[in-house]
Amino acid sequence: MTIQAADFGLVAVLMGGWAAEREVSLVSGQAVLAGLKRRGIDAHGIDVDKHIVDVLVQGRFDRVFNVLHGRGGEDGVIQGALEILGLPYTGSGVMGSAIAMDKYRTKLMLQALGLPTPGFALIRDEGDLATAADLGYPLMVKPALEGSSIGMSRADDAAGLRRAWELAARCDSHVMAEQWVTGAEFTAAILGRDALPLIRLETPHEFYDYDAKYQADDTRYLIPCGLDAAVEAELQSLALKAFDAVGATGWGRVDILMDEQQRPYVIEINTVPGMTGHSLVPMAAKAVGIDFDELVWRILAQTLEQD
Repeated sequence: MTIQAADFGLVAVLMGGWAAEREVSLVSGQAVLAGLKRRGIDAHGIDVDKHIVDVLVQGRFDRVFNVLHGRGGEDGVIQGALEILGLPYTGSGVMGSAIAMDKYRTKLMLQALGLPTPGFALIRDEGDLATAADLGYPLMVKPALEGSSIGMSRADDAAGLRRAWELAARCDSHVMAEQWVTGAEFTAAILGRDALPLIRLETPHEFYDYDAKYQADDTRYLIPCGLDAAVEAELQSLALKAFDAVGATGWGRVDILMDEQQRPYVIEINTVPGMTGHSLVPMAAKAVGIDFDELVWRILAQTLEQD
């Protein structure tokens, strides 16, 4: 049966929120809202605050396109509220969202299932710094519950590790240290049960940080990614396995590093990736002939299966 715009009913596009990624979410949300409207969908943007449940009930919405990045929107919290309200919503459910948002627990899942990921350690307090140092330098240090590379930095020695931990700890009491992988960075966008063509990321920055993601004009996005077709297919398969490992569904993104010996490592999983002008999921979709408006339509159409 052909889906019509009217089949979606009244759609709430959730954006903003109270996480550190609020500003990015607002840009993503406006882009999604505009794309849905261009396809004739009765969509309405909502800048989310702690009264969101009342807003959704009073607005008599039929379904939700969730573009909330970070805490409150990507960690199972809003998903749980929507489950109680009985509102179909885009993206992963409560469990998949909660696990994927927690970088440390994501890596525990990957490790338990034998999927390749760099060695890691949780830094809860100063006493855990020695355990992290045992991984060997350099290290990537990051908050366990933030996205968009917020609070991330590289540590090359004990003094650098302490500084990196203190920086990350401003965002989250749980900080993760991860073995540094020197090599190429790729990302795999997931749409339904398909991994879209890989994008290779190149930046003159030390790593793909917040500035490289959202502000810099010298970040390069390579599609085709330059890998042999068989190798790219292997990485796409690995991305889907990682996505499944945490219980993620619908759409998202899996970030993968490949070291100088061509060994891949899953870094993290994003269940509500950015949808800005610099964002990777729309870029990957475009490479297979799916424009932005069609992409948001397809993501929203997944909610019809929940009715």
